[in-house]
This record gives sequence, C-alpha cells and structure tokens, in this order.
Amino acid sequence: MIGRLNHVAIAVPDLEAATAVYRDTLGAKVTPATEEPAHGVRVVFIELPNTKIELLEPMGEKSPIQAFLDRAPAGGIHHVCYEVDDIIAARDQLKAQGARVLGDGEPKIGAHGKPVLFLHPKDMLGTLVELEQA
Repeated sequence: MIGRLNHVAIAVPDLEAATAVYRDTLGAKVTPATEEPAHGVRVVFIELPNTKIELLEPMGEKSPIQAFLDRAPAGGIHHVCYEVDDIIAARDQLKAQGARVLGDGEPKIGAHGKPVLFLHPKDMLGTLVELEQA
C-alpha cells in the first residue's frame, strides 16, 4: 500500500535557526518558508536526493506542533510521510484493519497541495504517520 518515503517531519521551536543548520552547516538546498494556516504551521522543506525533511514551526499556541514542543522544547521528529496511490482506498483498508485516522477521517490538503491523512501513533508503532496522495 505505501510507496516511497515522501518526508520526515521535524518540529522546531525556531524555523530560521533550524533552516540555517541545514542550509549553512550541512549545505542542503532549502525551500522558502511557507505558512499553512489550516495546519497551524510554518514549513520549510530540505530537499535531499532521495526524499525531503520538513521543518515545522507552530503558528500560535493552538498549533498541534506547539503541543509537541511543550513536551519536547528542543524539538524532534514529529512524523513520517509515505506516499500512497489512492488515499481513499488506503484509508478504507486501514480503517477496516482497525487503524485510527485522526481528525474527521477525510483527507485535507497538505503542504504539497495534495490530499493527506494522519494515522494514530498508537496504531503505527508509536509513530505519527502521514499518508499523502502520490
């Protein structure tokens, strides 16, 4: 069902400082920061030859990323994102197998402009998993 690893997301308290580490220290190609108000985050993508790293900074106290940073103030890995060919079919199959889809269960548009869903970490070996329509 899952395809390639689309990205690994890292929650950060300071997007500019985190971007500088990847760009200036590691020499990575970095996209400009964008705001994703529907998800409560500012985002930067680190473009690697085989995948991406997504840096997430909260936009306000109600951001789910802020809740993550309240527990881990220095930041850390927030989720992994896998591509799927058909997000609705993947959702339905996962739900039939007992996996919980977060939110209302309907795909939302993610940072790449494609439909995404999140799966409960308790059903995914303790890892928040994002599925993105390929």
